[in-house]
Amino acid sequence: MTSKEYLVPFALITSLFFLWGFARAILDVLNKHFQNELHISITQSSLIQVTTYLGYFLMAIPAGLFINRFGYRRGVVFGLLLFGMGALLFIPGAEAGTFYAFLGALFIIGCGLTFLETAANPYVTELGPKDTSTSRLNFSQSFNGLGCLFATFVVGQFLFRNSGESSNVAVPYTVLGLLVLVIAMVFARVNLPEIKHNDGLEEKAKYGREPLLKIWKHKKFVYGLIALLAYEVAEISINSYFINFVTGQGWMTDRTASMVLTGALAFFMVGRFCGSWIMRRVVAEQMLLICGIGCVVCTMIVLMNVGKISLVALLGIYLFEAIMFPTIFSLAVRGMGSLTKSASSILMMTPVGGCGFLLMGIIADATNLVIPFIIPLFGYIAVAMYGFGMVTHRLEKEREQK
Repeated sequence: MTSKEYLVPFALITSLFFLWGFARAILDVLNKHFQNELHISITQSSLIQVTTYLGYFLMAIPAGLFINRFGYRRGVVFGLLLFGMGALLFIPGAEAGTFYAFLGALFIIGCGLTFLETAANPYVTELGPKDTSTSRLNFSQSFNGLGCLFATFVVGQFLFRNSGESSNVAVPYTVLGLLVLVIAMVFARVNLPEIKHNDGLEEKAKYGREPLLKIWKHKKFVYGLIALLAYEVAEISINSYFINFVTGQGWMTDRTASMVLTGALAFFMVGRFCGSWIMRRVVAEQMLLICGIGCVVCTMIVLMNVGKISLVALLGIYLFEAIMFPTIFSLAVRGMGSLTKSASSILMMTPVGGCGFLLMGIIADATNLVIPFIIPLFGYIAVAMYGFGMVTHRLEKEREQK
């Protein structure tokens, strides 16, 4: 999957995927926690996702420019420092006791995560042969799933341990913030080799504007960007809505729901590990198409509202969607050379799709808990269409070569 010279950098960067998986999954627990503690609606609690992912949207291009100029390692360190600082701001936020204080801390965390993801995702694709880049990124992203699983279980059990007892949300964030700052110190001292591209754009990429304009000439990148945004709308919205949906249906309590969400994220992690292995034998484009169709079918079953069968279909979505982000990302930046960092910064604006949960919340508050799944359905249809287009393009290229 990677060569011996890149084994240590690959292992170090992969460890970061766990961190942002943990940070993003906590949000799915916070939604229900703040609804209970602050007596706010689903629509109001969705500002958690809106604020965090707005940080991605606003900071993605600056992060790309920073990493182009100063390299992957400094981008990672700066992202970790922002991440750690935002997490520790939950301490004064808890003292203030206002929802908006927490939102400010989450915005800073979102900015820090943007630097980490903008650096780590393309770096992993370049740490080895091009033909295994998709499999390599899927493997690293599997640890993102492990972080999500760990967050929903540990933090969920902490916040929902007793329905009659209030839990201090600053505690898990304080532990996380201190851990992140220690990891920042480690990365400040290690050597991460920069990948050189002899395409004449290396120096121009450091100063930003021209590479940011050139990437739009790559159609595969543009279509990949649209597909990735559609995926983020669907995936983040479902994660954020999960506990509200299963508890609102009367199937379980908040605490049990957080455990079931942990199980769903376990499916997600298994899907990525298996997908990484399968894509050594099955081309990424075909795998994406199959999984896109699987997600569309499962979401339609949820919309049919057939009792516990809908819950099984909801869990099935996590298994099918697991390979989507790393697969779309690696296909979108494939062959971009020195434009890879700039392309990555644009792609890392797509988590703003998490704001789709706001629309789900508005629909849920106005209608019922099932209809909002129409939002992720459209997202998965777009991903399946992208997969179909990529399979068709690959087959045409193979025919031309023959």
